[in-house]
Amino acid sequence: RFNASDSEIRQLAEKLSLPYAGLKSKLKWAQENAKGFIYLKRHMIPADAEEVFDLKLKGVYAKHEYKRYYPAHEMAAHLVGFTNIDDIGQEGLELAFDEFLTGDIGKKKILKDRRGFVFRDLQMIQQPEHGKNLELTIDLKLQFMAYRELKAAVDQHNAKTGAVVMLDAKTGEVLAMVNQPSFNPNDRSQLDVAATKNRALIDMFEPGSTVKPLTIAAAIASGNYKADDVINTTPGYLRLGSQTIRDFRNYGDLSMTGIITKSSNVGVARIALSMAEDTVANFLQQLGLGQSTGSGFPGEGVGTLVIPRAREKARIATMAYGYGIAVTSLQLAQAYQVLANQGLKKPVRILKNVDALPAEQVMSEETAQAVVEMMETVTLPGGTGTRAQVPGYRVAGKTGTVHKIGSSGGYDYEYIAVFAGVAPVTNPRIVTVIWVDSPSGQEYGGGTVAAPIFGRIMGNALRYLNVP
Repeated sequence: RFNASDSEIRQLAEKLSLPYAGLKSKLKWAQENAKGFIYLKRHMIPADAEEVFDLKLKGVYAKHEYKRYYPAHEMAAHLVGFTNIDDIGQEGLELAFDEFLTGDIGKKKILKDRRGFVFRDLQMIQQPEHGKNLELTIDLKLQFMAYRELKAAVDQHNAKTGAVVMLDAKTGEVLAMVNQPSFNPNDRSQLDVAATKNRALIDMFEPGSTVKPLTIAAAIASGNYKADDVINTTPGYLRLGSQTIRDFRNYGDLSMTGIITKSSNVGVARIALSMAEDTVANFLQQLGLGQSTGSGFPGEGVGTLVIPRAREKARIATMAYGYGIAVTSLQLAQAYQVLANQGLKKPVRILKNVDALPAEQVMSEETAQAVVEMMETVTLPGGTGTRAQVPGYRVAGKTGTVHKIGSSGGYDYEYIAVFAGVAPVTNPRIVTVIWVDSPSGQEYGGGTVAAPIFGRIMGNALRYLNVP
């Protein structure tokens, strides 16, 4: 029971930082409805709570509670997620593994006096079980480096959103996963719900030209082409019914390497059209596109990958350069992990100490290494991603500048800048995928927006990991 004068309620409201009228109404409601217990305020700082007890008001008691604190703040907010005031997971891995982290409460028989005070324990009915620990594969220093560079680039280009995923090329472990915009899970007083979305795992986009190396790999793996074959791209465009596929200019005869270096749409389209209609789609499916990565993250995007029919020439051609399909950042990173790991696909993992699924040899070591060396030319003079270079290291990758789909269903005048790459070329250790949504200004392409982010993140990561 709580009986206090108006002046005492006013003092109590002041110490609780609550409106006097609201507190008085709440107390009146509790008495009228014979409530034996109500919360006045939860998760108070202990020092502030002591000031309340100094008022010596009968019927005001304290209950010890725990509050989640997130040391990484906004850097890992999307991945870790957060709990509500009752410590129940609401987003991210906090939600996905809530039961695993929570444990079970215990039960015991006790004796209370008529005032409700416990004065004797009688019998233990059920032993409590502590929640289990969850350890992520994330390296917090790499996470910070990626977050810093992505945030700076999104601000610089006045972009809407962006994401970065970094994988260990040998194990498939996620070393960093960051998004923009972000939020501070320790202070949700002005939380924007849209900012809580883990875009690296949920948002799907057309990967554009970053698929071209995968199409080349599919062609070589099929046995229809060799790494040193030459493709005629004259006259620089290809008409398929009512649709015209174009290159930046007429490149004439291009080697397989040249198709990647110059990012030739016509080149990969002609390769895809010369093979069985399902060759490229089946290969992309083997790499993990169009299916869940099995990360266990709630709401993870599956993507879209439809195997075209023989008569759908335009769909076969556009799929070869990354249109008509949808992927997540993690799916694209997994596909590049296969190239970086000598053709061996390692299932991606966010959690440590879990049984990894068996690896799968998707392509030969020779094919994977040949395509990686082709991608190195993208970062060299004459390529589309020279800003991805890292002093002292050989790096390989592919740019993508993707038209966004507008509200009417057609392609819009906004772009997504993408870069996917690996390093170092001779023995890849890291795979990184970056995309930035709707950069404004004259620079909006994968080579001018996403590639420089890759260069800075990859350079920092290689030095931090002591990669020679």
